[in-house]
Amino acid sequence: MSEASTLIATIGPGLAEGLAAIGTTLGIAAATASGIPTIAENPGLRGRVFVLAFLPMTQTLVYGLTYMLISYFMVIPGITVKYGGVIPPHIAGAILGISLFVGFAELFSAWKQGVVCGQVGAQLIKTRGGIFGTGIVLAAYEELFGILGMVFGIVMLFIVSAWP
Repeated sequence: MSEASTLIATIGPGLAEGLAAIGTTLGIAAATASGIPTIAENPGLRGRVFVLAFLPMTQTLVYGLTYMLISYFMVIPGITVKYGGVIPPHIAGAILGISLFVGFAELFSAWKQGVVCGQVGAQLIKTRGGIFGTGIVLAAYEELFGILGMVFGIVMLFIVSAWP
């Protein structure tokens, strides 16, 4: 049972990163689908569309990856040492649950950020690029939830690692 619980705990952080990647893919698809017609009409706006399409990547490249690396290189090794090479079931379940929370926070943050960026990209032509700065600020609101998901997940991991 202990080996199975250790396996469950080690799957969690990778699952969080995988969910973040799904959200990033959905976000980029939303941003580029709206940005491609803008580039076709005015190629000079392609740099702005590229920036808008890039924004959902931070949930995978920064927040999900940071959570995963801290989990795998700091928290899980500390727990396995503390418990003699295995992770108890109650801690493994907590790690899996926390990882799912982080993964879904990143997934929805990236996806919805891409939707916002797509709407901004679609309006670049109408506003002659004037909406870009406002759009970046609005996309940052969605970004905040990715940051909070990562931070809350890391804090919860450290709390769980201190459990008896």
